Amino acid sequence: MPNIRPVSDLRNHFADISRTVHESSEPVFLTNNGYGDMVVMSMEAYERHQFNSEVYVKLKEAELEAKTSGKRFTHREVFSDLRRKLQEKAAEDV
Repeated sequence: MPNIRPVSDLRNHFADISRTVHESSEPVFLTNNGYGDMVVMSMEAYERHQFNSEVYVKLKEAELEAKTSGKRFTHREVFSDLRRKLQEKAAEDV
């Protein structure tokens, strides 16, 4: 169940809101005059959300490309290319 609080709690109960978002890893939804106004979340939760969003976008891009292209790659081709790229990146970092 979402944690919904009035925006005034941000000023009056900041420590409680901070503890809640860090302990639960869930956002707190703040309302202003009974309407949704903003969301407060921990940096870790935000970064995890950003990562998941990026992965989702990449998967959607791949799905669209698969629909528009007849080209397919074998498991061996994909992992061979991935290993090559990782080795190149490792060589750059040295």
